[in-house]
Amino acid sequence: MAELVIRGGRRLSGSIAVEGNKNAALPLLAACLLTEETCELRNVPHIRDVVVMLALLESLGAIVERRPDSSLRITCQGIRSSEPDQRLVGKLRGSVLLLGALLGRRQHAVLAPPGGDFPARRTISTHVRALMAMGAELVERETGHELVAEKGLTGTSMYLLEASVTGTETALIAATRARGVTEIRNAACEPHVVELCEFLQKMGARVEGIGSKTIRIEGPPKMRGATHTLRGDYIEAASWGVVGAITGGDVEVTGVAAIDLEPIAAVFSEMDLRYELEDGRFVVHPSTLVCARRITTGLWPGFPSDIVSLVTVLATQARGRTLVHDWLYELRLFALEQLSAMRADLFLCDPHRIIVAGPTKLKGRTLDSRDIRSGMALVAAALAAEGQSVVQEIETVERGYGGLVERLRSLGADVERRD
Repeated sequence: MAELVIRGGRRLSGSIAVEGNKNAALPLLAACLLTEETCELRNVPHIRDVVVMLALLESLGAIVERRPDSSLRITCQGIRSSEPDQRLVGKLRGSVLLLGALLGRRQHAVLAPPGGDFPARRTISTHVRALMAMGAELVERETGHELVAEKGLTGTSMYLLEASVTGTETALIAATRARGVTEIRNAACEPHVVELCEFLQKMGARVEGIGSKTIRIEGPPKMRGATHTLRGDYIEAASWGVVGAITGGDVEVTGVAAIDLEPIAAVFSEMDLRYELEDGRFVVHPSTLVCARRITTGLWPGFPSDIVSLVTVLATQARGRTLVHDWLYELRLFALEQLSAMRADLFLCDPHRIIVAGPTKLKGRTLDSRDIRSGMALVAAALAAEGQSVVQEIETVERGYGGLVERLRSLGADVERRD
């Protein structure tokens, strides 16, 4: 385990170029299993989750060629197994995306319990039901999941009880190898779902309703290789914006589409954050923040849960009281209770709601990363705090933020990573 020592209280300024969207990279990597031909992905983020997913593909027999320009060439011609490495599956929530790909490719998939965050809500029942709707049969096991489709998958019409992002992606990936047309209603609409649809189109699938709640997809007789450049990660861009705002600095973030940041920027506007936003460029300026009164997460294009921890920390520096309501996940806000020991004025009402009053001057302390996003939020709090903080298990944050230490230092942060 490693920890990040942060000596806070510095105003951070500079420029950060975001990498490709992590939440797009994982389903696109899984989709490479659908073809024997080579796929090339560009602008792939240098993060731990991607490293684990690549190792999972290699454990199945894929050949991965890593290039220094953030691109990957992946060839899945010799897939020799239907069961990804259990140890690696236990490290990555996104490993669930392999279920649909393996079932479509080999008519058989075995998956150990996926690792990752928020086990209380993030089951894979939506994924399994979608695959069973296409004809897969569930084999009873003590742990994990095994699905079989001896006669292959069949296109169908399905309604997802939950507009799950990875559930929608699992259904889309599997449907490309099903006979006939599959219609998915109550589908997730996030930008990374759109990006997967576009990639599947390049591989030969016919996809209608991209970006809507109803998607129709039909795969070709044979999926082909494709090349795709990932869009900039808007969650990462917003995170660096919060780092600039909470430390009172000028931070420029490049490489992200303005439309992807719009739901987050709308909340920043409510907090009187001074910023510039145009395609490919997001700049945060020193601001006197005010409370947003109420911030509620929502399905896209609502305010994303992935940024709720960071905006909660930002609210500690805003005048007035803010109620933050994340109805999607029970455990995301629990990690922020640690802010109380940093002198933050907050009250955790229940697993979904927290009330934050500000502004308060934070004081450094030892912190514990619980998940990627709340971990980055605690890093932001430590950067704004007086004195020294230590963020433990910083590897958790590095799962979603590549080159974390180097990028913080480039903005002027006084940080040190210790193993």
